Amino acid sequence: MDSSTPNCHGLSTFHISFFYFIVIASTLLCSSTATRDLTKKSEFNTSDFIKTSCSTTLYPKLCFETLSPYSNSIQTNPMELANSALTVSLKGAKSTTNKIAKMSKEESLGAAEAHALTDCVENMEDSVDELQKSLLEMKNLNGPDFEEKMGNVMTWVCQFKSGQVIMDRGS
Repeated sequence: MDSSTPNCHGLSTFHISFFYFIVIASTLLCSSTATRDLTKKSEFNTSDFIKTSCSTTLYPKLCFETLSPYSNSIQTNPMELANSALTVSLKGAKSTTNKIAKMSKEESLGAAEAHALTDCVENMEDSVDELQKSLLEMKNLNGPDFEEKMGNVMTWVCQFKSGQVIMDRGS
C-alpha cells in the first residue's frame, strides 16, 4: 500500500495530533491530584495552572495550546481541567470517526483498505463510547464512592488509549 492511500496507519497530521492529545488528556487525569496539591501551596493564575498541569504530559505544548481556550471555565480547578480535556478529546474523537467513516466509503479504495478503515471506525466508535462514559462519570464523582468512580474513568480512558494504539498499528 503506498503512502497516499488512506489507512489507519497513515492518517493526517490532525489525526496524529488528536491521538497525542488523548494521551495528554489521560495523563492530566492521572496528574490532577498532584496539581490540586500544587494549587494549595501557591497562587497560580489560570495560564500558569494549565501550563503546570500540561508540563506533566508527553506533549506539553500541544496540551497547553489545546486547553488554553478553556481557561475561563478551568480556572485553577483540576476537575474542570480534566473535564475540559475529556470534552475536547470527545469532540476530536467524534470528528475523527466521521472523517475515517467517509474515507472508508471511497470507491477508489481496495477491499483491504476499506476493511482496515472500517475496523478503525469500529475502534473509534468504541473510543467515543468510552469517553462519553468517562465524562458522565466525572460529573458524578462526589460522594463516598469517589475512588470507584475515578477508577471507572481511568479504566475507560485507558481502554480508549488502547484502542487508539491498536488502530494506529493497523491491528
